[in-house]
This record gives sequence, structure tokens and C-alpha cells, in this order.
Amino acid sequence: MARNPDAIERDIERARSALAATIDQLSVKANPQRLADNAKTSVQAKLEEPKVKFPLIGAGALVAALLIRKLVR
Repeated sequence: MARNPDAIERDIERARSALAATIDQLSVKANPQRLADNAKTSVQAKLEEPKVKFPLIGAGALVAALLIRKLVR
């Protein structure tokens, strides 16, 4: 059964609009600045967790003590 050319054109236009909307969504999601901001926020949130924050402070203090000890000798 043959389709009406007008119906085919409407289907093509709907598909074109849907594709344009999808491309717009992908461009927003793949924006490098947005990705960097999300990564930064994620890392900051992780570093604020006590189970991560305090061991890092301890490791920093240990490194500082070892450096001071090495410089004094």
C-alpha cells in the first residue's frame, strides 16, 4: 500500500525535529565546562566526607613531619 506524500513529509519533519532535539540535549550533556564543573563538585563532595578527609589530613601531616625531619638533619 502506497503512502501519501504529505504524510511521508510530515513523518520526515517529525523525525528531523526529534533528531534536532536529541542533538541539542547531547550538546548540553557533553559541554566540557559542564563536565568539568560536575567533576569538581563530585571531588569536593568526596573530600568533605570524614572517612576521606581525616586520612588525607593525617597523610599530609606525616609528609610534612618527614620533610621537616629531613631538612633538620
